[in-house]
Amino acid sequence: MRAALFMLFALLFVTALLAQDNVFICPMDPDIRSNTAGVCSRCGMKLVEGVPDPIEFHMDLTVTPHSLKPGKTAELRFSVHDPWKDRPVKNFQIVHEQLFHMFVVSQDLQFFLHDHPDFQPDGDFVYHLAFPKPGLYRVLGDFYPDGATPQLNAKSVLVAGPPPAPVSISRDYSTKDGENMQVELVTDPPEPIAAQKTLMYFKVKPGEGLEKYLGAWAHMLAASDDLIDLIHTHPFIADGGPQIQFTLEFPRARTYRVWVQFQRKGVVNTVHFDVPVKELQ
Repeated sequence: MRAALFMLFALLFVTALLAQDNVFICPMDPDIRSNTAGVCSRCGMKLVEGVPDPIEFHMDLTVTPHSLKPGKTAELRFSVHDPWKDRPVKNFQIVHEQLFHMFVVSQDLQFFLHDHPDFQPDGDFVYHLAFPKPGLYRVLGDFYPDGATPQLNAKSVLVAGPPPAPVSISRDYSTKDGENMQVELVTDPPEPIAAQKTLMYFKVKPGEGLEKYLGAWAHMLAASDDLIDLIHTHPFIADGGPQIQFTLEFPRARTYRVWVQFQRKGVVNTVHFDVPVKELQ
């Protein structure tokens, strides 16, 4: 009898140890880990048991017509292919309520768009857009192929006409007015340093009525003034209250335009701040 009880306790002990070896990870925020299944406490994505090695999938962007003119509607067609045999990808995971997030930023940083192309039976994503002015545009695709890791892939689009004047932006932390709220920004350190962690504290007024937008309390796109760096991220700390914290590492010493989006009482507010980033001394 004692031997049977001993074997039972030993089996339960080994089972508990094996259960602890199961690690569930957030594909979007890999630092969020758990020994039990569930959802990410930060972004709300479903935790998965183990995450594949990050491998970049190919994204092709076909624009029709080929020669673009300001104000004329064009078709943007996104095609995703695997990195091994260049086969078209047709299965995607939903991230923040959508299969595909698209960001478009103009060369002069005056035009910003966050929207979601329509999924097609062949696996492509299609969006129709009238680019408002001549110049270069950067188009960022954010998607999550099934069985892989979340992907960020940027392409360039050129619209015919006189190019815009060179971009010149400087520090702008002034309070911004959205559609039905005001947004304030404070950073720590006050002067962000390239490749170092920057804490970005946003405060919204009024503080009541804040709602999740596309499954997150806020969305951010940070773009360097030369449009080389494009970063899409979500809050590090947020609970539905008026204080929202992002944590970001700016990759280079440039000035970054940072767009943030909040939803209050069914209205999406988009505002931007300009953040100079210096070299580490």
